[in-house]
Amino acid sequence: MESEPVSLIITPTTDTPVAAVMAQVQALLVDVMAELQTHLLSDDDVLGSLSAMEGIGRLVDAGRVMLAADVDARSDTRTQNESLARTRGCATGTDLITMVTRVSAREAKRRVRLGAKTRITQVVGATLPPRYPVVADALTNGTIGVDAAEQIVTGLSDLPSFLAPTDVDAAERGLVASATGTVTAENEGLPNAGFAFPADLIRGQVLQWKALLDPDGTAPAEGTVMAARSTFGFGQFRDGLYPLRGGVTPELRGVMNGIFDTYLSAHSQPVPAEPGRFPTAEEQATHEAEEQARIDAGEVIPGADQLEALDPRTGGEKRADILRGVFAAAARDKNTPTMGGAAPLVMVHVNAKDLLDGTGVGWADGVEAPLSISTVQRLVCAGGMQKIVFAANGEVLQLDMTTRFFTRVQRRAILARDGGCVIPGCLSPPNWAEMHHVIPWYRGGPTNVNNGVALCWYHHHTIDTSGWLIQLVDGAVHVKAPPWMGLGGDWLPANQHRAHTALGR
Repeated sequence: MESEPVSLIITPTTDTPVAAVMAQVQALLVDVMAELQTHLLSDDDVLGSLSAMEGIGRLVDAGRVMLAADVDARSDTRTQNESLARTRGCATGTDLITMVTRVSAREAKRRVRLGAKTRITQVVGATLPPRYPVVADALTNGTIGVDAAEQIVTGLSDLPSFLAPTDVDAAERGLVASATGTVTAENEGLPNAGFAFPADLIRGQVLQWKALLDPDGTAPAEGTVMAARSTFGFGQFRDGLYPLRGGVTPELRGVMNGIFDTYLSAHSQPVPAEPGRFPTAEEQATHEAEEQARIDAGEVIPGADQLEALDPRTGGEKRADILRGVFAAAARDKNTPTMGGAAPLVMVHVNAKDLLDGTGVGWADGVEAPLSISTVQRLVCAGGMQKIVFAANGEVLQLDMTTRFFTRVQRRAILARDGGCVIPGCLSPPNWAEMHHVIPWYRGGPTNVNNGVALCWYHHHTIDTSGWLIQLVDGAVHVKAPPWMGLGGDWLPANQHRAHTALGR
């Protein structure tokens, strides 16, 4: 795209409506967008254009916020003799805004709320400044976006009225400085002064200011009426998932973060090995000690340098698998309460023909959504099955007491041999492991120690697609890495219990 100088001459006068001037600006932007071909831009130009377009967007957003708030104020019958909305055939200011702009009512109300606290108001002939003038100035000059402004205004509005106005003003100046990257009296000499933080981090800083100014309100004491309590539940099944609903207190979030960080941390990664071989136990132990020292020194953030080639899961997926392991371990724990005399377990029902053919779905008790047949096969591999024969009318004709699952003694022996998941580099806790048939049970594989290995849920779930191969040679587990890992095509000893070597695993 050729670069040509662009000029726009706007000469607003008392006879020229502001709307006409904005129409000229809009026409210019339409011409720019029509010629914009982002795929032809250089790397520097595309980033510069992104920054410039965002600056334009911030100014446009500020104008939309101010105008929406003004339209809503003019439509308020409590303060206006004649409602602007009603003169245009609308019931409320929000209705009028949505009719003119075609945005949702939710977005219109969002703009009105922010604009009401950042606009100049006229009351009985007097001009009142914005409630949050520093945020208002940053909005109108385009140095702060609506999302960051909303975080600041909403957070400060929650503060109690008995606080000193000077303290709230200081918080406003400090937060705007953090959002815009300016140096003020509030942050001069402090770490990161002059750095502009994104809106997501501004949210955390708002909480810090609130905790400083109103610690009792931000973190109420336990037992008080206003104390927050963790809650958790499931939404309606949609798009293959049950959405989680609820929230956790800071204390529970800290507990959960501790568990997540432990298993996502960098020191849980395997030592880099030369192509064609896996690291020795001594190399792995040395690497883990070095990585832990780097974490303690602050040089490494837990979970920041995951080897994505070895584990393509996102952070959210890893946390979900960790949570799954925690619940699975709790279900197996002897101290977990029983239900009807039995340990908690998942009962899955599947048609016998579907299971053998690898088609259809399964159904878990208490869950209305179906399970894929591959998930059912994995659950049968790990937990076994019990055959029930029904008559056409639903009568139970036969109950097979033979189950295909590893007994507690077999599981204990396999874990003693493998020490956890057999995939090299995986340090998932042993008590989280599932038992896997090397030769699948539906292909005649026996359920015994010499055909069973320990796999974490993730590697068990992906063993048929990840490329890892497993075999037992004279009772010892060997694995072959996927070709894409570049480790050669040799069968190599798998993870084993650290007690098998003199220095430990």
